[in-house]
Amino acid sequence: MDSHVEVIEKHPLSIRWVHWVNFPLVCIMVWSGLCIYWADAVYVLPRSWLNAIGLQSSLGKGLAWHWAFAVVFSINGILYLTFLFFSGHWRYVIPKKSDFRNALLVAAHDLRLTKTAPLIDKKYNSAQKLAYFSVSILGTLLIVTGFAIYKPTQLSWLIQLLGGYGSARFIHFYSTVAIVLFFFVHIAQVARAGWNQFRAMITGLEKVDSENT
Repeated sequence: MDSHVEVIEKHPLSIRWVHWVNFPLVCIMVWSGLCIYWADAVYVLPRSWLNAIGLQSSLGKGLAWHWAFAVVFSINGILYLTFLFFSGHWRYVIPKKSDFRNALLVAAHDLRLTKTAPLIDKKYNSAQKLAYFSVSILGTLLIVTGFAIYKPTQLSWLIQLLGGYGSARFIHFYSTVAIVLFFFVHIAQVARAGWNQFRAMITGLEKVDSENT
């Protein structure tokens, strides 16, 4: 049985575009969001701490940056969902019932608790599908709650739907925390997977080993 390297298409241009545009957007929005967050006297940190991490509790500046890039983030998200729907790519990221159980097997393999390699359903394994689907939900929550918080009077119906202003702010904050945690795990997973996976997100092509008898 012989093996040879085959080059396959992994990520279409639209997915790669959204991925790389979202990276700086999320970084800027987290920074500007923290500027807004720590402008509140309840959450204010000592000035020396803010200076050490390059933050200032500036409400005006934080709102200006956050709102401007929130619009771009929303447009990027809408383009992503539009692509998923019309291309049929949504079939690769919508998890099945079995993915919830299989995701545990993927985690066990990544933690080196088992040597059994995770199964890949067309493009992604079960853990990846759950992660990418969850991030899409979190991104939607960020947009919806963000607009509700920014325009609570004009969107009072949305505030009520979310359970009140405090609830909307709670969902917005902890959705951001979840996105940031995903970001660090994602970076660690890419580093673990190696250059081949990283290159695939740049070029759209991936090298795989295939076997011939």
